[in-house]
Amino acid sequence: MKALVFERNLTRFAASRAASLLGSGRGAAVGPLRLLDVSAPVPPGEDWHRLRPLLSGICGSDLATVDGRSSRYFADLVSFPFVPGHEVVGILDDGGVDHRGEALAPGSRVVIEPVLGCLPRNIEPPCPRCEAGHTGGCGNVAIGSLGPGLQTGYCADTGGGWSSAGLVAHASQIHRVPESFSDEEAVIVEPAACGVHAALAAGVGTGDLVVVVGAGTLGLTTVAALHHLVRPTTSCTILVGAKYDHQRRHAQALGADIVVPSDQLARSVRRRTGSLVVGGRLTEGAGVVFDCVGSSRSIADALAVTGPRGTVVLVGMPAEVSLDLAPLWHRELRLMGSYAYGVEPSAPAPAPRRSFDLALDLVHPAGLGSLVSAAYPLERFEDALTHAGSAGRRGATKVVFDLANRKGSSR
Repeated sequence: MKALVFERNLTRFAASRAASLLGSGRGAAVGPLRLLDVSAPVPPGEDWHRLRPLLSGICGSDLATVDGRSSRYFADLVSFPFVPGHEVVGILDDGGVDHRGEALAPGSRVVIEPVLGCLPRNIEPPCPRCEAGHTGGCGNVAIGSLGPGLQTGYCADTGGGWSSAGLVAHASQIHRVPESFSDEEAVIVEPAACGVHAALAAGVGTGDLVVVVGAGTLGLTTVAALHHLVRPTTSCTILVGAKYDHQRRHAQALGADIVVPSDQLARSVRRRTGSLVVGGRLTEGAGVVFDCVGSSRSIADALAVTGPRGTVVLVGMPAEVSLDLAPLWHRELRLMGSYAYGVEPSAPAPAPRRSFDLALDLVHPAGLGSLVSAAYPLERFEDALTHAGSAGRRGATKVVFDLANRKGSSR
């Protein structure tokens, strides 16, 4: 069976970084990622189940890895060789058990919650974060009964979604997919869970102006989560800065109140807040700003439109950035990261619920399956990654691998 395998090769890593200067995703042609014949990974314990992928997404962190531009922070949190792919919908051929302990029949369709925390690693007692359900904060992702790996898709022992050979998942990672879901809706659950986690963690207040910088997959799922889960209790106003026309159309459809081109964002915030401009800077600003890009420019833009004592949430994964942090200090801003998912105590429900469960409730009514723009077979991985790296200017949002080869085409 075939899989895309990322090997430890410093020469190829440097080559991919150089190639990516021509465009994100170009590193796939010369980097450490290769299409190989592999065997299916072996379940490391009785609580593990085999999963055959149907669709697996390509996200920004995947592109940063392929392009040789991921942060050195992660160097000790992966094990080689690994098969990428953490946005996965697949089939449990032999059945299994889900995160609630409920039995799943053979042929059940599932998505995985990819963080490899204490439970998959057989660590007892679990760390305080995992015990509380906040698996994204687990500090044990490099120890235990598995090799290092922040998530499935970065661990040599689990396999990943970019493979027809399959992967293995711990029962605690497995979520049943409703029969009404298309595969495209299912594969978007993982990024939707990231948007849910960010939206609910930000502390949006009543009547706040909320700004979303960037309208790729993460930005759009954050908009959907804000509209469906936060706005009903806060009456907040959602303003989105999006670079491309199709992104602006998606943002409007997903519930944004105001959508403007990225270069018009500061002007729109000024008008909405009645801000003055002193020395080229706004005197007021938004209460909460989500940066869903993760670049030096996008973070600087986020800081520039946040009001005094407001909050900036980093949803997109930054690597090495260069920033003037004077506004953070002067305006007493709160800068927070939002990684992965967990339990959401502030969710609009009688009891806390997992980000993934909320995402499963969100995807269908929000129409998030429409964000899947193109599907490629593994054999065309260079085309797929180049397409994903240039998705915005090519009118696309989410590019995926079709492991069942049902479509055999892209658009």
